[in-house]
Amino acid sequence: MYKSTPHEETLATAVVNGAFAVHKFLGPGLLESVYERCLCFELAKRGVPHARQVRLPLVYEGVEIAHGLRVDLLVDGLLICELKAVEVMVPLYLAQILTQLRLADLHLGFLINFNVERIKDGIRRVIRS
Repeated sequence: MYKSTPHEETLATAVVNGAFAVHKFLGPGLLESVYERCLCFELAKRGVPHARQVRLPLVYEGVEIAHGLRVDLLVDGLLICELKAVEVMVPLYLAQILTQLRLADLHLGFLINFNVERIKDGIRRVIRS
């Protein structure tokens, strides 16, 4: 079982607190891209390094495949956030972030759905062992 570092925990706390702030102000019902931009704003206010829509190289049988993958949010190169604004979370979304973590060789991520009444119901911490 993977044990996160203190720095990863600090980043995780910033992500969760940022998601709470964004959802408290905006509420549910907007596009994913709006929440993504606002969460990035919150992370910037907290001095947390991050990047939006980061290209994740896809190497298949030793060959990099063009037009690989993108992750919604990469926090300090250590944590992936997959953001959603959907009515129903489906198992595919969990598989998506687990695959992203594996391909990036990272262990900690968050699957966040902003289209919920209470944001605590929309945040899922994901650990890749």
